[in-house]
Amino acid sequence: MNFYKIIQIFKIRDLRKKIFFILAIFALFRLMANIPVPGVEIQDLQGFFDRFQMFGLINVFTGGTLAKVSIVMLGIGPYITSVIILQLLTMIFPALERMYKEEGEAGKKKFNQYGRLLTIPMALVQGYAMLSLLQRQGAISGLSPITMVASMITVTAGALFLVWLGELISEKGIGNGVSLLIFAGIVASIPMNIWQFVQTWDSNNIPGYLLFFASAFLIIFGVVLVTEARRNVPVSYAKRVRGNKMYGGASTYLPMNVNPAGVIPIIFALSILMFPAMIASFLSGTSGLVGRIAGSIANFNFEGMPIAWTLSYFGLVFAFTYFYTMVTFDPEAISSNLKKMGGFVPGIRPGSSTSHFLSYILHRVLFIGAIFLSFIAVMPYIVQGVTPVQTFSFLVGGTSTLIMVSVVLDTVKQVNAQLQMREYETI
Repeated sequence: MNFYKIIQIFKIRDLRKKIFFILAIFALFRLMANIPVPGVEIQDLQGFFDRFQMFGLINVFTGGTLAKVSIVMLGIGPYITSVIILQLLTMIFPALERMYKEEGEAGKKKFNQYGRLLTIPMALVQGYAMLSLLQRQGAISGLSPITMVASMITVTAGALFLVWLGELISEKGIGNGVSLLIFAGIVASIPMNIWQFVQTWDSNNIPGYLLFFASAFLIIFGVVLVTEARRNVPVSYAKRVRGNKMYGGASTYLPMNVNPAGVIPIIFALSILMFPAMIASFLSGTSGLVGRIAGSIANFNFEGMPIAWTLSYFGLVFAFTYFYTMVTFDPEAISSNLKKMGGFVPGIRPGSSTSHFLSYILHRVLFIGAIFLSFIAVMPYIVQGVTPVQTFSFLVGGTSTLIMVSVVLDTVKQVNAQLQMREYETI
């Protein structure tokens, strides 16, 4: 997007209103992020996040709201978790799968409504677990039973309010509202990171700084390249004669993304790796065999076993990329839909042959995407091990980079589409 298009955005009244509306929602989100949960006294949150890296990652996604124990401390997390659970349940319940994949827009609206309803119990459970964990670790104090119930209701209401704000952005703004709120949460930490970088500046580490930012540039370039990369499968439509008119006969493409799973495999892999270590840390102080086993599991992290942990992380992301794609991408359903609409892949028979061909192409493309996603996931740990820069780790990989790049690219596309639509209207 060039400077001329940016000027055009603010010249068009409708687009200008949408941009200002999104900025107003962001300002409201940041205001709520600084309102603490009533009755909670913060003790040693920094020590808690130093001990549990996974919660440090969650804190980045929520825009620092978790570190402040604010009324929106859960962010959009409960809603995202609910949608992921429902997507996985489509493998078990055929009725849910038909609703999600075959009933069109109405089915997806009903599916999203189930996701909103599931967000309520999910937020209550996550709120209770998070507040209880913070209290047991000495990070917060002052949680009587009444205060706990009030805090759970407050953070649940905060999570639902953010979901509503995200839907408002999708309806009245530009882009996907939920993704934009996550993007806003990640970007909100940049000013603090810049300040920390200035405070810890050491002129003796200039070669390390240069290596870090060169790595960051190459990785962001790679993320953009692979996020935009697609394998286009040619599709043709048979000609049909109705009355005196001929329909069909057109040729198009079926795009298959190199990274169709997005950031979901990284979230799954981190959860599996860090959740057992977190539970084991509570039991590591006990005596006997249980304590020794728990101590060994608690030490399985990047600091204690860097090579084994990094290889495990790489392998899990690779495996979950295949698993999640198999859940969300159904070659048989796509083949069936093409057959119903009179479409076919040139040189491939419609039906099962097309399904097998799409599966073959998908596995070849997905291998590249899985390797790339696994590499991006472990890059922050590799770069932090060889460079002195710690405050800008979100620039060199992981979910934050993928989210920022995906949201920016998607929003730019939608803005360009809006501009082109108005150009056609003036012709």
